[in-house]
Amino acid sequence: MLAILSLLMAFASISTDLYLPALPAMALSLRADAGAVELTISGYLIGFSLGQLLWGPIGDRYGRRRPIAIGLVLFVIGSAGCALSTSAPMLIGWRVVQAAGACASVVLARAMVRDLYTGHRAAQMMSTLMTVMAVAPLLGPSVGSLILHVASWRAIFWTLVAVGLATLAALRALPETLPAARRNHESLGRALAAYGALLRHRRVLGYAGTGGFFYGGLYAYIAGTPFAYITAYHVSPQFYGVLFAVGIVGIMLTNQINARVVRRFGSDRLMRAGTLGAALAGVLLALDAWTGWGGLAGLVIPLFLFVSAAGFIVANAIAGALAIFPARAGAMSALIGASQFGTGILGSALVGIFADGTPWPMGGVIALMGIGSLLCALFLVPPHVALSGEATVAR
Repeated sequence: MLAILSLLMAFASISTDLYLPALPAMALSLRADAGAVELTISGYLIGFSLGQLLWGPIGDRYGRRRPIAIGLVLFVIGSAGCALSTSAPMLIGWRVVQAAGACASVVLARAMVRDLYTGHRAAQMMSTLMTVMAVAPLLGPSVGSLILHVASWRAIFWTLVAVGLATLAALRALPETLPAARRNHESLGRALAAYGALLRHRRVLGYAGTGGFFYGGLYAYIAGTPFAYITAYHVSPQFYGVLFAVGIVGIMLTNQINARVVRRFGSDRLMRAGTLGAALAGVLLALDAWTGWGGLAGLVIPLFLFVSAAGFIVANAIAGALAIFPARAGAMSALIGASQFGTGILGSALVGIFADGTPWPMGGVIALMGIGSLLCALFLVPPHVALSGEATVAR
């Protein structure tokens, strides 16, 4: 179950990280500029963000496994469409379809964790899952660069078709975690309208904003580093995969640390510490990108520190939000996911819009997103309220 849940949650990174080294080659093949190709990431995030808002209530009403299976079929169709695309707008459109299917796996895998665990245990399990799923972005750029070495960028998307089909087959081994007696039988219209009630809760806004702004910076990193490293600093696609993997190792380490110490220090306190580190790293990155100080190392070091903060921010923000309304775990997971990837749309789009051939747009966006995440954690998640299964269920 751990392996399958990790694979389901990894679909967001699998679908993007695998083709990152191919972005410059795709721009040449499709006769598009860097900004247009970077918008394939934004298009994916649009489908991923909006799709979650639909899959969450569907999962609360019909269970987890069947919607995940339908989403995987949609993912396979979208991946095949990407492989057959002949222009940047066509590729962007199929990326939206691909994302609309992939997000079902991610949002409902998180809900499955909430079905099975509560309180600090849920935060520990989420950190463990994220450590395991980090193997996907750790290997993704390296595998993508190897595929690019022996075939065209289209082979990368055919690989994603195969991954989707393999996951669909593995889904048969995953039990249903939401029995019929615990499902929400209200109409989908009413379930969708309930998002308004969730958004009126201050702590929900705090957790959503904390994770959302951080994801905005994370996807600015994803969209900006291929051109910052490969184009501006003439790094090879293969070495780019190595540099990207260094950041993923940082995420894995901090997730493991978070899982071990969250019961002792509390998830909210660790989340705030993570946002402080992310904000400071973002400011340092912006200064280095603006002045050129430190060269390539001046980008790699603060970027490593920024992405490593994910281990203290993401799992704790998700677990904190899911604990507030356990009866609507699917809808809450969707709301948190939509806020994260919705802000990711903004972050990656800003990098594409202001792309000028230098790392500065990426650095500036990451700094702003890091500061936004810190402010949400400090002012919207009151520090005196501890995360516990009993307290949050009572609320």
